[in-house]
Amino acid sequence: MTFQDTKFNFKIILAALIAVIIGILIAFYYSYAQSRTEISYLEQERELLMKDLTLMRTEVDRLSALNEVNEIELEDSRDRVQQLMDSVGQLNYDIAKLREFRRELRKLESRYDSIKLRNNYLQYNNSVLADRYEEARDLIEELRGRSNTLAEAEALQREKIRELSQELKRKSYLKLQDPEGSGFRMRSERPIRTNKASTIEKLRGCVTVMGNPNVVSEEKVLYLQFLGPNMQVIEDNATIVSVNGNIYSKRAELIFLGEEMKICDFITVPEGSLQPGIYTLNVFEDEKLLATTEFQLK
Repeated sequence: MTFQDTKFNFKIILAALIAVIIGILIAFYYSYAQSRTEISYLEQERELLMKDLTLMRTEVDRLSALNEVNEIELEDSRDRVQQLMDSVGQLNYDIAKLREFRRELRKLESRYDSIKLRNNYLQYNNSVLADRYEEARDLIEELRGRSNTLAEAEALQREKIRELSQELKRKSYLKLQDPEGSGFRMRSERPIRTNKASTIEKLRGCVTVMGNPNVVSEEKVLYLQFLGPNMQVIEDNATIVSVNGNIYSKRAELIFLGEEMKICDFITVPEGSLQPGIYTLNVFEDEKLLATTEFQLK
């Protein structure tokens, strides 16, 4: 492989890595935007509650002032009754005055009953307002708790984004070259290479792992994905490998010692199940596409 091809492959890998990072950041930014929207909604609810509490406080003050006026009128009535009692005690009245006093007494009793009813009504309103005030205060405390929880979740999301970004920067993938896909038919349990689709019983995928002097020993997992002409994944003996929703044909484990090595692996298919056309071999590591190639079967 020429230096220009290597540079081109490196650009492709770098572009794929940047696309993955951007996708992850967009997903977390969308979650962050939803959290900010809910926080704004809770802030608006809190402002409405504060306005309601202010109105209730004004109503309580008004009712308290009205109650004081009623108390003053009640006290005046008491004084008037006392004056009448004093007058009766001194016997300085006549029948006409007695009738007048009785009429006035009936008026005072009526006013007293009215004041008593108004006072009971005010007490009931005060009780209702006190209950609503307690409910509003409990709701404000709950909203504060939810707001704090959302803030903590937002901070946790930012921390996860930072950790994912750092992990993506630290992650080192294998460098692959010369991917090759081919078909084989079996004769006396011996594989014979062929490109005739109707006779193929095995598909082989090979790739060369480039050396890395900075690596001493690493356990690596590669996934081979064979795609037919219709771009569907070809199963290995009616078995597929599923990782995080991604489907592969074969899983290959290896110990990478830092030296260049060639990896080959087979999948088994029923004879006559393949159709002529262009087939694709993709090689992945941890859901990252590292190499791809096409081969034709007749």
